[in-house]
Amino acid sequence: MAYQALYRVWRPQQFIDVVGQEHVTKTLQNALLQQKISHAYLFNGPRGTGKTSAAKILAKAVNCERAPISEPCNECAACKGITNGTISDVLEFDAASNSRVEEMRDVLDKVKFAPTAVNYKVYIIDEVHMLSISAFNALLKTLEEPPKHVIFILATTEPHKIPLTIISRCQRFDFRRITAQSIVNRMKLIVEETGVKCEEDALKMIARAAEGGMRDALSLLDQAISFSHEEVTVEDALTVTGSVSQGFLNKLARAVMEKDVASGLEALEELLFHGKDPSRFIEDFILYYRDMLLYKTAPNLEESLDRVLLDEEFRQIAEAVPYDQIYQLIELLNKTQQDMRWTNHPRIFLEVAIVKLCQTEAKQIEQMPAGQLSELLKKIEQLEHELQHLKTNGSIMVQEAAPQAAQKPSQRSSRKGFQPAVGRINEVLKNATKNDINQIKSKWGEMRGRLMKSHAALLNEAEPAAASADAFILKFKHEIHCQMAMDNNRFVETITLALQELTGNRYLVLGVPEEQWLSIRENFLSTQHHVEGEVSGSNQEEEPHIAEAKNLFGAEFVEIID
Repeated sequence: MAYQALYRVWRPQQFIDVVGQEHVTKTLQNALLQQKISHAYLFNGPRGTGKTSAAKILAKAVNCERAPISEPCNECAACKGITNGTISDVLEFDAASNSRVEEMRDVLDKVKFAPTAVNYKVYIIDEVHMLSISAFNALLKTLEEPPKHVIFILATTEPHKIPLTIISRCQRFDFRRITAQSIVNRMKLIVEETGVKCEEDALKMIARAAEGGMRDALSLLDQAISFSHEEVTVEDALTVTGSVSQGFLNKLARAVMEKDVASGLEALEELLFHGKDPSRFIEDFILYYRDMLLYKTAPNLEESLDRVLLDEEFRQIAEAVPYDQIYQLIELLNKTQQDMRWTNHPRIFLEVAIVKLCQTEAKQIEQMPAGQLSELLKKIEQLEHELQHLKTNGSIMVQEAAPQAAQKPSQRSSRKGFQPAVGRINEVLKNATKNDINQIKSKWGEMRGRLMKSHAALLNEAEPAAASADAFILKFKHEIHCQMAMDNNRFVETITLALQELTGNRYLVLGVPEEQWLSIRENFLSTQHHVEGEVSGSNQEEEPHIAEAKNLFGAEFVEIID
């Protein structure tokens, strides 16, 4: 008899043999016992998780001669015929190779005929998402109102490609990825029954490489048995799966931890010499540090580890590497993996990554040798002593500076609104000349160009209003802008220095809001007019149009020519 692969020999024949899908098998068993069988089911999930096997078991259970039962007997003629594939009423249809509407119509034309050998016609459509739109449309009406003797079981790995009108007419069951421990338990049963010797760590390595698929695990186990001589070892499992050994990953991780670039590159050279795939290696290394992070966070959740086996060396490395460094290593490896996908020379990126990994700096002080740590503590102690000495000697200076600092804050903040220096403004108005204001205005644009953007922004709605030889009045449209500008000592000093460079004079800046400027100027003019009247006498009364001009434009800007 020809040799059969393990996944075919050990294909589940009862619901109890379907590993890791108890939520599905329990529901189907209850429906069988209560005789509440639906006309259409949708089994979806990753490859190798038991979808087609569960569909065949369900077909046997509904047609078993001992029905209603929760498990097929596998002894009656109906069960044996369905298992052997000799009963035509149970049809397994491959949608991947029969996706056209013509093939689907050939199948649906026979739906209306009653079964000949069993009670129900069961149509198992595998990879149903491969059907064309026309084939789905042909299936839709029959799926909505099928004859009472027909059951449809649709199986797929990509349910998002199936039309919602099909999904809504089925009972949907989601098959999960099988845990590594469940796969190991199943493989233990198989190797015990077949009499093959196999190391438990090798089974764990195969189970993790299968990524949740029982069929993949049994195929790898079959291959490892053929590769090994007398016993399946961890090395055999590594060779078959293409993974990197735990010892090699520990060796490389230790080189990274100790910042030994030579050892890291030497280990990488050995890896590539044995023909390991660089892409597979960097994926294993990312999972290695991922498992290290999970182990440090939750040591008891061994089942959550995808790649590593908890040996003593791994535990020592995990305890020595801090969290921050693990984050850096994973981020660097992930970026390298992305770069390797778009290059013809992945080895170069891999070598550069190993060098970078060995040069990453740990952010925790525990990574320092004892000698360096003691020297650092001595330096810290010395610096603290010097700082205390400076504080002691500088206490007099601090005490002397304190009263001056207390006097610096302006009294303006305690008052309501901005209070301009009216006395100084009046002094400027008394000595103001046209030449002084024109000199400042001629350099005003150039001066603003020298300011920072934040300082220049305060002058957007400000302009010089009057000037004397040593001071000028800066009028602001809004009071808030005036207060912000004049309370900023750095702003005032910057304007003063800029004008001094451009004009050669150092001006005192006096800020005033526009509303207050109008009243201050009017009061000044009326006062000056009264004083002039007292000095010159009543016989020199000013003409009305001249007085009106002075009121409108300011006395300093009005020049009388006879």
